[in-house]
Amino acid sequence: MPVSSVLRRAAAAAAVLALTGSALAACAGASSGPAEVRFHLSKPEAIPYFRDLIKEYNASQDEVVVVFDTSSNLQAGFLRGDPPDLGLLNYNMEMARFMERGALSDLSDMAEAERILPEVQDLVDQYATYPGRTSVLPYSVMAASVIYNKRIFEEQDLEVPTTWDELIEVCEALKTAGITPIYGTFKDPWTVGQGWFDYAVGGQIDVADFYAQLNELGTEVGPDSPVSFEKTLAAPVEQMTELVKNYTNADAASRAYGDGNLAFAKEEAAMYLQGPWAFGEIDKTNPDLDLGTFPLPMTDDPDDLRVRVNIDLAAWIPEASDQKEGARDFLSYLFQKDVMDEYNAAFLGYGTTTDSAPVSDERIVGMKEYYDAAKFYQGASKAIPLTIPTDNYMQGIVTGADVESTLRTLDADWARLALRQ
Repeated sequence: MPVSSVLRRAAAAAAVLALTGSALAACAGASSGPAEVRFHLSKPEAIPYFRDLIKEYNASQDEVVVVFDTSSNLQAGFLRGDPPDLGLLNYNMEMARFMERGALSDLSDMAEAERILPEVQDLVDQYATYPGRTSVLPYSVMAASVIYNKRIFEEQDLEVPTTWDELIEVCEALKTAGITPIYGTFKDPWTVGQGWFDYAVGGQIDVADFYAQLNELGTEVGPDSPVSFEKTLAAPVEQMTELVKNYTNADAASRAYGDGNLAFAKEEAAMYLQGPWAFGEIDKTNPDLDLGTFPLPMTDDPDDLRVRVNIDLAAWIPEASDQKEGARDFLSYLFQKDVMDEYNAAFLGYGTTTDSAPVSDERIVGMKEYYDAAKFYQGASKAIPLTIPTDNYMQGIVTGADVESTLRTLDADWARLALRQ
């Protein structure tokens, strides 16, 4: 890590610590040593980055000692009343369960909460809320869309498509030239759910509104309900199967994620429906590829273009923590602008705050105009409880299962789960 970064952080940390020093002293005064704050992180590839931050923070003051915790079982910790003091995790429906039960403390009075972009904070609320609290602060957002090989597009004189018809024209041109348009990795169900299903659905319908209506209907979801998986999602899923049948590699059903990264690195296809996490794997084979991203067009109106997002990391402090002051102080340290900007630059994330630096990596800058305009959606597959095997259902569809009957099964699963809850 550059020395300049460390010095810059140390200076910023001094300012942050000055604001909270008296509170920390009061917290630590009851004991003979510094307060111990357990910090839990869910992203293995980011462990070295945050380990360095912890070392810098611990060395910058003597009131709090942050202990890195990367292996706790959150479910067990919350049940025992002994969760980590501060969490920085991917935020999804499973984590939202703790929010809606009031297990996470209110952070609305923190200055960091005021900096979060409202449209990004809204992503948290799509899953769950707790009355009168802002319990989760988004730290980084991952935007995902179609990855494409710029060299192949340029050599074939192709423009990035912005409508469904243009997408089909691009695929036909590539196919005529003997180039596989899109590389499929259907052996791994999650790649079908995350890429194909999410991009197809999110490119055509309002995902948040659809699930709001489903949640309202609960056990009434079915053949006669105003919205349902079968009724609402049949059209985009049918379009998804059109792409699969006509424009993917013949062996897609037997290819896994690792196979796809290798094949795409070897330029065996022009497009790949994956997120930016694939870039690092592709780079291991071919670091010189010129790659870009664009949202999958699912209609003939360019204004409908959207990118898929997920809250890559979000911060929270449990109600059960007895080290809330120390946890809040370290949270403030992590939310310094320089620290957040460096994280996002390193891990290809988008900023969540009003003062975030704009993305500059050419591989993801194609999504910037959509993110900046809040033209994004959370993946449709991620709004369904894990007890329903959505990814497996989508894997079945891309390998030949009937669309309508599969979506009908999904409706029945939803209604049955709503009844149990």
